[in-house]
Amino acid sequence: MPQTDSPFRYPGGKTQLYRFVSNLLETNKINGTYVEPFAGGAGVAIRLLYNSKVKKSWINDYDTSIYSVWYYILEKPQELINLIEKVPFDYKTGHSVNKQVSIDFWKKQHNYYINNKERGKSLSLAFATLFLNRTNRSGIINGGPVGGYEQTNATQIYARFNKQSLIKKIKKIHDYKDRIILTNYDANDLIPILQKELDSKNSFIFFDPPYFKQGSGLYFTSFDAEGHKTLAKKIMNMTNNYWITTYDVDSHIVDYFKNNKKNYSYELKYSANNKRRGKASELLFASPNLEIESYDNVHLNPLI
Repeated sequence: MPQTDSPFRYPGGKTQLYRFVSNLLETNKINGTYVEPFAGGAGVAIRLLYNSKVKKSWINDYDTSIYSVWYYILEKPQELINLIEKVPFDYKTGHSVNKQVSIDFWKKQHNYYINNKERGKSLSLAFATLFLNRTNRSGIINGGPVGGYEQTNATQIYARFNKQSLIKKIKKIHDYKDRIILTNYDANDLIPILQKELDSKNSFIFFDPPYFKQGSGLYFTSFDAEGHKTLAKKIMNMTNNYWITTYDVDSHIVDYFKNNKKNYSYELKYSANNKRRGKASELLFASPNLEIESYDNVHLNPLI
């Protein structure tokens, strides 16, 4: 698993596209605002700031639970850190003090998340979301606990929950809060705001919507087919902006973007879950005004 600057774990995370995106920014002479309308872990957005590639990163996520995590990282980090420090396991060894206590604690956070994920942001929701993301299989928010409910596997529930590392990441991101814009819009509603507020010549938008095929299985907040189609239309209407959009391979998505001029497939090494490792094909669509080329681990193949 690649090292990230984000406190989140995500299947197929965008961080592996960092060098490719950074090269796009340099090639197109963009150093202003970088935007992720489906931020999730926002790995690229954060790293671009850390490496002074952009002046600001705009993080947006419609999922209230994900938004809550980012809100508390940026506005009230110590409150979130206090809850992380109280998680019941030996942080020095990384082992559970008691397996049953660990699973009971996981169930408590899971139940809280299920019952409160749509009730608006809160500290408890932020903590439950981050905890489940770090302790669930492959970081999938609605997956089961790492190591299983009986904790009989070699890899157990806290294998990806390193308190010191999490706290360090949270504090560093908070240090950059003045250069981060955080919003909680549906992406379709965000697009006209971006068109109005961004400097179209010095900004870049990376759309990474939920997978078309697996989205509903990986995320509680997802689109149906009509939602993906509407999003594609709105993205293609951003004729004055620089953008790319990535998707899983599906004929519906290819059809939705058929009128776009720069459409590609590419392969990238990553792990989306325990059953999907190695190279996986993806789709990438780019704005007509964007100078784009294969770079680093991203090899573009034009769609015919």
